[in-house]
Amino acid sequence: MYLIAIFVVGFLFLIFGIFRMRQLHHKRDCEKYSIDAEELHRLLESKKDIVVLDVRQPLDLLAHSEIIPGAVRVPPKEVMEQAQLIPKDKDSVLYCTCVSEKTSRMVLQNALRLKFSRIRFLKGGLAAWKEKGYPVEVYDKPFHLDTAV
Repeated sequence: MYLIAIFVVGFLFLIFGIFRMRQLHHKRDCEKYSIDAEELHRLLESKKDIVVLDVRQPLDLLAHSEIIPGAVRVPPKEVMEQAQLIPKDKDSVLYCTCVSEKTSRMVLQNALRLKFSRIRFLKGGLAAWKEKGYPVEVYDKPFHLDTAV
């Protein structure tokens, strides 16, 4: 009986370990598609032709009704359903307000699956941008609170 219990516990640890390793590998893979606030600011200041996409969930936008100047607001649900909202012929940067950049990473993964290659996400999201003292502007356009992704 004890041997069976030890086997089951060992098996569960093995499954958990494999799952955790995959998560870490996936996160590490995504890091090569990240950009920090300083680099994004430099690109925008140099007038580089870059598209900045605000992919925050509607409730996050409601809580923080500000946007990086020049950014285009694209609900994550729409960008997941209509990848053509992300230009393939220009560099693009996604950002959200999730601590783990969950929404940005989700949109990034979808875009990479669809063979987009000129796309990155803002590491630390809007909070990292604001922490550096970079400008934001009030977002006052109407939007829907549909939070389904």
